[in-house]
Amino acid sequence: MNEFKPFEDKLAGLIASLSPAARRKMTAEIAKQLRVSQQQRIKRQQAPDGTPYAARKRQPVKGKKGRVKREMFTKLRTNRYMKAKGTNDAAVVEFAGRVQRMARVHQEGLRDKPNRYSEQVQYETRQLLGLNNADIITVDEVVTSFLAK
Repeated sequence: MNEFKPFEDKLAGLIASLSPAARRKMTAEIAKQLRVSQQQRIKRQQAPDGTPYAARKRQPVKGKKGRVKREMFTKLRTNRYMKAKGTNDAAVVEFAGRVQRMARVHQEGLRDKPNRYSEQVQYETRQLLGLNNADIITVDEVVTSFLAK
């Protein structure tokens, strides 16, 4: 049995005692904090465990000249595409709109066509969303600050 089980039960009771509006406000704050940390991690090109993303594949010789100079996922990590939402029950950070499919392909390392006329390509796994120890500490701090009010 987990030695933290009584503590977790007590904490769940305290959170349940908050009003629905306060819970919604708390989960919205948690979602915003998590979105910021995910955006910073994507900017550093790191998976949640700290390992760097797999490098881009080299372009074929007959393809475009020069190398791709911009980093991966620059638009994807903006607030326009990465949405943070808090409800009474959950804090959610997700990709919105048509970029969900592209993000899922990279997150899970699936096959996809880069454009309409090309062959299918196997993408490397690049975990865009995920929790690490720093994120868990951030969630704990937000919950503690809301319960202290």
